[in-house]
Amino acid sequence: MTTGSFIVKNAFRNKRRAALSILSVAVSLFLLVTLLVGLREFTVPIEDVGAALRVVVRSKVSIANFLPARQRSTIERVPGVEAVSPFSWFGGKFRNEESMTFAQFAMEADKLTRIFGEAKVPPDQLEAFIKNQRGCIVGKITADKYKLKIGDWIPFTSVIYPCTLEMQVMGIYEGTPDDRNVLFHHKYLDESCGSPGWVGTWWLKVRSAEDMPSVLDSINKAFANTSAEVRAESERAFQLSFISMLGDITLLVNSICSVVIFTLVLVTASTMSMAIRERFRELAVLKALGYRRRDLFAFILAESFGLAALGALIGVGGAWALYTFTPIMSAVTKGIIIRFEVTPRIIGVAATVAAGLGIIASIAPSIAVARTSVVNGLKTLD
Repeated sequence: MTTGSFIVKNAFRNKRRAALSILSVAVSLFLLVTLLVGLREFTVPIEDVGAALRVVVRSKVSIANFLPARQRSTIERVPGVEAVSPFSWFGGKFRNEESMTFAQFAMEADKLTRIFGEAKVPPDQLEAFIKNQRGCIVGKITADKYKLKIGDWIPFTSVIYPCTLEMQVMGIYEGTPDDRNVLFHHKYLDESCGSPGWVGTWWLKVRSAEDMPSVLDSINKAFANTSAEVRAESERAFQLSFISMLGDITLLVNSICSVVIFTLVLVTASTMSMAIRERFRELAVLKALGYRRRDLFAFILAESFGLAALGALIGVGGAWALYTFTPIMSAVTKGIIIRFEVTPRIIGVAATVAAGLGIIASIAPSIAVARTSVVNGLKTLD
């Protein structure tokens, strides 16, 4: 019998207990990976290559406050600004759905590709969208989900504006980090809902990254001490401001993760202690045959580490496969979360936890074996 086969045989001597130990590690690490991925989704905004040059201008008081359309001329005159468009959230419910799984934004159609250059729309569809004031373009994810095609009419009942809009699909876009939204003409919104002269936010494209600080500062100063003060910020800062509204979600998730890990350590350490206690007599025989303490420590550590590693392989590997190859999270969240990416960093964290678990769980049994003499160990009943 080799050393490796000896360790494996001892680890699976009680097959039921070994299976339950492995499953407890697997389930706990699966939950840990899920929590870490969920935390990442809520705290790390999706970015693209164009986000670094986009600026969002919103009301300094609240995102819910509207801004006067007359601000446009002032913003356009700021050095470094390449393109400006109003960008107002309509907040419409589609087909009487109880919740909104995608957003609708009113903007100037001819500014689409200048501000959102990563959005890929066939030229003929883009031209048709620009010419048709009641037209809209739909993100590919939403179009596929609802089986929308060019020429379809889609109605939206707003929870913000006192009107219902019906738009015709003129194109389908893709290539952005979130291909779910519906974009339509701001002029259509103004005329249909009786709200000309007001916009939700301004979105603009800056000429270069070097111009970004001066553009932000100039816009903020231009409307300081006015009736409609603004806050100009990069797209990433704008996204992070929404995340901050969720409260200290990082603390909450990290606290849950800590409880999961602590409970897992207690369960695994208890299981290993029970398994070694049943084999005190065998370990005493090994001592009598000349095996040193470090050899016995190595046997116990290898057994503990092996069970933890097998559980990690099942739990972490299962989470990676589930979230990578199935759209389960998009279905569970009804499209609110479109990606649930298990990154190498998260896999590394889970693997580190499993390795630490295997080491910690072997400490107590190793100490017990070290303190037990050969005579007392031989007196122990199996």
